[in-house]
Amino acid sequence: MDQLDAISNQIMIVAGILMYIFGSIGNILNIWVFAIWSRSPNQSQKHYRHSQTSNSSLYLLASSIANLFVIIYPLLTRIMFDGYHYRVTLNNVLIFCKLRFYVLHTFDLISLICICMATFDRYLVSSRKVRLRKLSTRRQQTKLIILFLVVLIGLHSVPVMIFFNVSSTGKCTILSTNYLYYYLCTIQIVLHGIIPIIFLSIFGLLTFKQLKRIKTRSCSRHQHHHKRKKGISSDKQLSRMLLLMSLAIILSSIPYCIEQSLNVMFIRDDRLNSSYFFFFHVISHILFYTNPVTSFYIYYISTPNFRIQVKRIIFCQKRVHYVLYYQVARVSSTHSTSVNIYSKASIERASKPTIL
Repeated sequence: MDQLDAISNQIMIVAGILMYIFGSIGNILNIWVFAIWSRSPNQSQKHYRHSQTSNSSLYLLASSIANLFVIIYPLLTRIMFDGYHYRVTLNNVLIFCKLRFYVLHTFDLISLICICMATFDRYLVSSRKVRLRKLSTRRQQTKLIILFLVVLIGLHSVPVMIFFNVSSTGKCTILSTNYLYYYLCTIQIVLHGIIPIIFLSIFGLLTFKQLKRIKTRSCSRHQHHHKRKKGISSDKQLSRMLLLMSLAIILSSIPYCIEQSLNVMFIRDDRLNSSYFFFFHVISHILFYTNPVTSFYIYYISTPNFRIQVKRIIFCQKRVHYVLYYQVARVSSTHSTSVNIYSKASIERASKPTIL
């Protein structure tokens, strides 16, 4: 059994450190890309305007910021707990227990809900019914929705910070039995497991079916509606990106949900302290953290527009956009005029001059 514990420790250390490094880099790039895509049309690059056909970029931006918080703090402390057997004391219980679990459940739930909202928004935008398409909110409304979700989830997680404390064995635990059952059943199993799995499965499948119908109709009229086809292609890329992310969330949430269910079933059983359960605990938590870690790589593999934007960021490639200003002034009574031409190059890559 000691050998299995040692293997579990090494898996958490090696996998956790790699996930910490690549997850931090990936989410920083996610934030950069979605910050560009979520700008208003007047501020964003014209070349990528087709990537901003809905509010999905705003939701994905909020999700990426939340994922970065989950990786920087809760994942690092999880490596310390399960990899190096770090023991919490009364002196650091606020940092390693109360604040840690508050940050974990607040930002992970924000990330999950934003992914669900982005998937739902794609379903509305891709719908054939005008009534459903009109339900897609405007930018300002989307920002208010995100702000409301952050405040609501932050307030809901306050009891987590209150009831978490250190046990006699140096582990973080909830001392209140009543809140412990609420925490395991409602927060862990329902909010982090059942609801996201069901929601993403339903609306992900509906969005996929609607996009297949759109593709069938657009292929028969692609020559007459060439520009519209480009927009549909961009919508499909963004929807495919969300569908793959939804699939990753569903697959990674199942083991974590099973572990939390076992915690409820055998809450007073010594079998939870066995080496086999600890091994399953390590694997389920590694899979749990794959959601915030692998999001960038899922987006990068599945979406050509995302890859283009990332390459522009990494290699500092910018378009050069020339704007010519013509100023005409009358200089004499003989109706002769002089033309002063001013040219301005904004820092973008070469494109056709625009004459104002």
